[in-house]
Amino acid sequence: MSTKEKILDEALTLFAKNGYDGTSMEQIAQMVGIKAPSLYKHFKGKQEILDTLIDMAERRYKDNFGSADNINVIPDSCEEFIESALKSTGFTISDPMIRKIRTFLVKEQFRNDRLAQITTFHQIDGLQKMYARIMAGMMEKGLLKKGDPELMALELIAPVVLYVSKSDRQPESQKQAMEIIEKHIRHICEIYRS
Repeated sequence: MSTKEKILDEALTLFAKNGYDGTSMEQIAQMVGIKAPSLYKHFKGKQEILDTLIDMAERRYKDNFGSADNINVIPDSCEEFIESALKSTGFTISDPMIRKIRTFLVKEQFRNDRLAQITTFHQIDGLQKMYARIMAGMMEKGLLKKGDPELMALELIAPVVLYVSKSDRQPESQKQAMEIIEKHIRHICEIYRS
């Protein structure tokens, strides 16, 4: 791992634990094992570190979870939909970087408008838009009953977001959360299967 990568990794750990304002450049440097002035060889300041982390997390999330603009395939069956949704949820619930970013965002969303928008996107708006597109596509294929895909997507994601949040607060509940999420997704498929 390069020094720049170590700086980002340690900064994210400290931001998730202490918040942005509660983390100093000196603390980051100490965790990396360098002197604080050396940080400025890699980043202009703490804000650039934060911006880099957010950009990295956004790319990672989009590449591994997807988005309304990044749907490779509309599932051909409810089982394929369930597998895809569980894979995405498994990523978001267990990826160390995404977990730290989410912990950080939950704390900082009330202090920073950009972070509030990112949090809302990842917990509601972006998820709803993505799953509404998927469910509309499944309706067109005759896999799901015709209905309001945005409302169906909201019905799908709300409990999932709650259980992901619970697993962030209580990491020992991850397995149970994934089991409940799977039951929920299967239930939604049963209700709306055509």
